[in-house]
Amino acid sequence: MAEHVILFTGPMGAGKTTAIQTLSEIEMVSTEASNTERHIVDKATTTVALDYGEITIGTDEKVRLYGVPGQKRFDFMWTILKERARGMILLVNNDAPDAIAVALDYLDSFRDLVESGSAVVGVSRRDVSRYPSPDDYADAISAAYPETMIPVFSVDPRDAAQMTTVLLTLVATLESRSSVEEVRS
Repeated sequence: MAEHVILFTGPMGAGKTTAIQTLSEIEMVSTEASNTERHIVDKATTTVALDYGEITIGTDEKVRLYGVPGQKRFDFMWTILKERARGMILLVNNDAPDAIAVALDYLDSFRDLVESGSAVVGVSRRDVSRYPSPDDYADAISAAYPETMIPVFSVDPRDAAQMTTVLLTLVATLESRSSVEEVRS
């Protein structure tokens, strides 16, 4: 059985936990704790170590879904979790102040995955704030990573069809890259 380890990254409140709950075929493992930074994002709890879920694609591909904490003070978990990761889905809440800069900052924190072409961006909360547009994100990302194509989607992490599209886009990218690497070997 083929296996993919995918990270869900992004700031607190972007929808990482919700996206994994939406996609996972198993009961999600979560490490939620009281949010002590409600002045930043007004939600009761936040992930402090990881979220974990699984989904099977087709008959023989297991995708392990890991959500990393959004706060930089937990970035030691980012280091631990990205060691096995083959790809990442960055979720960014569009109503955040300077959301594009936030997206670029997270992409920079996971530069190895980004530069290998193993990243997809999902812009959440577009129902709350229509701007910046997905094209604005794509333009900024292209300027920062001109040698890498990073797809950008408008997503609602509660919508299974939208999140499945994002996940399958990333998995297809990973498989294409793997096929090219095999041919070169």
